[in-house]
Amino acid sequence: MPTAIQVKNLSKAYQLGQFGTGTISRDLERWIARLRGKEDPYLKIGETNDRTSKGTSDIVWSLKDLNFSIEQGDAVGIIGRNGAGKSTLLKLLSRVTAPTTGNIKVKGRIASLLEVGTGFHPELSGRENIFLNGAILGMRKREITKKFDEIVDFAGIERYVDTPVKRYSSGMYVRLAFAVAAHLESEILIVDEVLAVGDAEFQKKCLGKMGEVSQGEGRTVLFVSHNMASVKQLCKNGIVLDKGSIGLIGSVENAIHYYKEQGIVKEKKTLKELIKVKHSALTIDHILINHHTDASIEIAAEENSLEIEINGFAAESLQFNIELKIFTLEGVLVSFYSPAHLYAEILTIAKGTFTFKDHLHIPSNFVNGEYYMNIELDYPNMERYLTIDGISLVKHGRLTATGKDLTYNEYGFFLISRNGK
Repeated sequence: MPTAIQVKNLSKAYQLGQFGTGTISRDLERWIARLRGKEDPYLKIGETNDRTSKGTSDIVWSLKDLNFSIEQGDAVGIIGRNGAGKSTLLKLLSRVTAPTTGNIKVKGRIASLLEVGTGFHPELSGRENIFLNGAILGMRKREITKKFDEIVDFAGIERYVDTPVKRYSSGMYVRLAFAVAAHLESEILIVDEVLAVGDAEFQKKCLGKMGEVSQGEGRTVLFVSHNMASVKQLCKNGIVLDKGSIGLIGSVENAIHYYKEQGIVKEKKTLKELIKVKHSALTIDHILINHHTDASIEIAAEENSLEIEINGFAAESLQFNIELKIFTLEGVLVSFYSPAHLYAEILTIAKGTFTFKDHLHIPSNFVNGEYYMNIELDYPNMERYLTIDGISLVKHGRLTATGKDLTYNEYGFFLISRNGK
């Protein structure tokens, strides 16, 4: 198969803080080096882009010395943790930004969906933006008209097609943007994780369309997602990025395995380190799960419960709902707990020092294996109070399942019940 994308020694450096080096003499030094065709002297002291550490240099390498090629018609998943350089790579491939060093050779036109509303003009209607995007891709008006009805039908926004897109919801924006990118005649389709904005039915529809584009039409697809099940379903090969460098290139199965091995379950953190408070009235002192502060929770074969305790201070009385979700390492939601959803119960934090406790019964379908979990406090109208994202959960053994354990909801995942209910 011919090569669709060839990347050689690709690097991208960013300067943190203000532009420039801070002094005129250093800026002149950089300018003279460029004139003489030499390397920027300040890039030599650039650091790896590790978002968890402060570092000593204000130059960071978002990507460093990437080399790979992608064959025409291949579907490639690009995976990695937040800050690994995935979005930067896609922006370089889409020519949204230029590389610091190295080069990219692309054969064919590229249609990109990098952010909600990429390439759309907010004042133009959906109809006008379809023709605008087609023109940018080099298509004739006749070609776009031929695809128009199919695009509108796929996006499901026929009623709003003549409304300015600035009035669209984020979900409608993504629906139309994906429909345009997938249906117009480009040889390469690049999709970042914006599909997470859409609902479950639309995500399934998009994956089906990308599979059709890759396998049926022979177009190249680059797909970034944290949902490993979607990556595995769509892609044949994978590229794992780790702090701006390539960790592994290979089959999608090997890439996902490598990502899991390097992933969240290997981190040693406390639960408090994972807390992100998003309400000014709340201060969290500490959190315990099964009486431990570690973010790695192990549940023995003979146990089947989670006891959550949150201690802190509230500057005002707050009504709230707690949501707990458990995912496989591939990102598939397998279990869910919410008092508001299960028991129509809204909880209360009184003003002042508070302690919240809940004792949960997790389903016995959790076999010997690793999962990850997040906890959210919110209410009303889904206003987020705090999130605790990235808890590692290891279940040992398997208990005999009962009917109560295996309660499905309408979306197909198991519900976690409160002990005694």
